[in-house]
Amino acid sequence: MNAPQPLQPTPEDDAPSPASVGRQSKASKAPSAFRTISEVADGLGVQQHVLRFWETKFTQIRPLKRGGGRRYYRPEDVVLLEKIHHLLYTEGYTIKGVQKLLKGQGRGQAIAVSKPAVEETAVAAAAPAPKAKAAAPERDRPGLTDRQRTILESMLGELKELRSMIKK
Repeated sequence: MNAPQPLQPTPEDDAPSPASVGRQSKASKAPSAFRTISEVADGLGVQQHVLRFWETKFTQIRPLKRGGGRRYYRPEDVVLLEKIHHLLYTEGYTIKGVQKLLKGQGRGQAIAVSKPAVEETAVAAAAPAPKAKAAAPERDRPGLTDRQRTILESMLGELKELRSMIKK
């Protein structure tokens, strides 16, 4: 048995392979062209399984599926995926946060979400509730049982105590 010989570089090695030629031509597709899952994943810098997972979490993403289950993303899907990627990886949103942001928006509206709108939503979510809503008696608010309210009030007291200890 002969040991395998190391490959020697040849002039053919410098020539682009057929696979890389295909990749180069995919990058120069028209903006209105459909993209494969690998093209979108490479463009976003995520793995393909992440895109498949996002499809389960965001109903607005609906790629066309062809023979053998191959996914083809429309340009609108790609724009939406870029926005979701931005919100998750740059803005620091959680998946649930992005879902809430996109909830109730139609497919077109979800695509049209702009960065200023996202910032306005984040500021609005962080802002305290208006005084008019806070005027309602606390016990009349639906949603919490007396036991849950007691536990939360106890936790709030402990948190306030810890905060005062930190400030010292």
